Amino acid sequence: MNKDKYVFAQLVEFLDNNKFRHLVDKYDWNRYVKSFTCWNQLMALMFGQLCNRESLRDVVVALEAHQSKCYHLGMGRNPIAKTTFATANQNRDYRIFEDECLHSLSRA
Repeated sequence: MNKDKYVFAQLVEFLDNNKFRHLVDKYDWNRYVKSFTCWNQLMALMFGQLCNRESLRDVVVALEAHQSKCYHLGMGRNPIAKTTFATANQNRDYRIFEDECLHSLSRA
């Protein structure tokens, strides 16, 4: 059994969760959200990018394969539905993720 942190969890530690919450409140993106929050979307997008996934379906299948680890990585207990992920990508503005990226780059 692995006793160290996963590489993805180590990368997530570099993100400033308080700053991201401030950005979410600034743009008010979690207003009508029940389960798939902006943080979950960010984690899923990061996972897909870092694992070199090529499509939305590929990201969802890979996340389902690692479902037992998703809770510990901050993505919640429930699996992500492809339609939920696609709707979130379509309806949420990119500016919140752009601001988070610029903030992380300035810290680096």
